Amino acid sequence: MLFKSERSGDGSTLQLCGAWCIDNLPEMEATLAQLSADRQYSRLDLSGIQTLDLSGAWLLRNWLEKGGGRMEVVGPRPAHFAFLDELLEQKAGKAPVDDSQASLRDAVVWVGRGAVQQAKQTRDAVGFFGRITMTVLRSLRSAHNLRLPSIARHIYETGIQAIPIVSLIAFLISVIVAYLGAQQLRQFGAEIFTVDLVAISVLREMGVLLTSIIVAGRSGSAFAAEIGVMRLNDEIDALESMGVDFYEVLVAPRLIGLLIALPLLTIVADAMGLAGGAILSSLLLDISLSQFIPRVQDALAPTTFWAGLIKAPVFAMLIALVGTYRGMQVRDSSRELGRLTTVAVVQSIFLVIFADAVFAVVFVELDF
Repeated sequence: MLFKSERSGDGSTLQLCGAWCIDNLPEMEATLAQLSADRQYSRLDLSGIQTLDLSGAWLLRNWLEKGGGRMEVVGPRPAHFAFLDELLEQKAGKAPVDDSQASLRDAVVWVGRGAVQQAKQTRDAVGFFGRITMTVLRSLRSAHNLRLPSIARHIYETGIQAIPIVSLIAFLISVIVAYLGAQQLRQFGAEIFTVDLVAISVLREMGVLLTSIIVAGRSGSAFAAEIGVMRLNDEIDALESMGVDFYEVLVAPRLIGLLIALPLLTIVADAMGLAGGAILSSLLLDISLSQFIPRVQDALAPTTFWAGLIKAPVFAMLIALVGTYRGMQVRDSSRELGRLTTVAVVQSIFLVIFADAVFAVVFVELDF
């Protein structure tokens, strides 16, 4: 039974009891139908209900609004009623929104949220750059703070271990450039200018750009992953609790090591690129090495080699800063580690190409 009755001198009281929940839905509907037909009760007491969910509260509320046998409710009303009243009031007071207005509002919200996020990320990036700049300047004043063993390890990992792949890529790209250039220049009887094409493109652009892209994918991702794993394992928090400046321990050696390694890798890539051009010129164009070297010397301006080498430290700084910055941002899960490692690689390559475009415009304006 879901109800019981009590009679007194001033009338009869109907007291609901038991479980008014969705499991008893058929019984609840039958009980309310019976009570609606029975007019002998003058008061309704809801305090005896043991279990009440939204299904039971919804049935009771609708039944009371439709008359409920004209009974007076005594005692406290269940909190479910107030919740349902609030929902119905919100639904009744909410005016329909035009689709065009909703679309405009969503667009404004999207732009605003994106602007706030970009502003926060820019502020954090500038703060990170300032922090690492001060750390590197402080480290340069003391050999102890400079952590030379750590720098040497990163030069080995980012530089020496990358020599085979950098050499192979530079060699193959120069061979491709020389082969395609020779095919086009042969139409005008100007095959000799293939040497100029290979030498200038490799020394000025291709050598440093390809090397930086390889290092960004190889070392930039490693920086983000290593520091990200340390974040997940609370190792950075442990260093901070011991009073160790983790920027000095983790970020500065990677930055300095890459600043040293990338220019050296660029020189290796330039040498392998010229070697690939020389071999293809000898095999395809019958230009011997004794002819290739003087032609290269005539084709190059005094600034050609330096125009490529100057870019290397800038590219190295961008790759190291982006990789370590994204690694520091890792929180909570390994999924975030993978996402930020991917972001580090993509942003590093984008910034390298963007900086190379800026260098190209500046060098043209300066006639460098």
